[in-house]
Amino acid sequence: MRVPRRVEDAAELRKSLKPLLEKRRRARINESLSQLKGLVLPLLGAETSRYLKLEKADILEMTVRFLQEQPASLYLTSEPLDSYLEGYQACLARLARVLPACSVLEPPISERLLAHLRQRTIRGDPPSETPPPTPAPASPPGSPSLWRPW
Repeated sequence: MRVPRRVEDAAELRKSLKPLLEKRRRARINESLSQLKGLVLPLLGAETSRYLKLEKADILEMTVRFLQEQPASLYLTSEPLDSYLEGYQACLARLARVLPACSVLEPPISERLLAHLRQRTIRGDPPSETPPPTPAPASPPGSPSLWRPW
């Protein structure tokens, strides 16, 4: 591509690039809508095969409806959860609802995973906590053991 030498050349270049840019923008929108459809349909418990051909407006409406049905506390929390266990149980309940619908794992594996996670809830295992790393002692300025790039 050559550099425009005159104002008319720059205008002509913009005019010729506009359809290409618009095509790329539409492709991005369509790809995002496709991903959104793949995410929302399993969460709604809808059969993906039944909704192969959805209009863009339908996908957006389904997404808005899904988000409106969610309790505001899921994505607009201003205070932390009361306890780790409550959060864990909420996540487990959500996973138990979503995992079978999205068919990412085979049903027996999905059931084993959920059973394992439920066992951890019953036992009340806390999250594994690793102590934070202790900072290295500061060496005096100009020390040969500290390498600096400047």
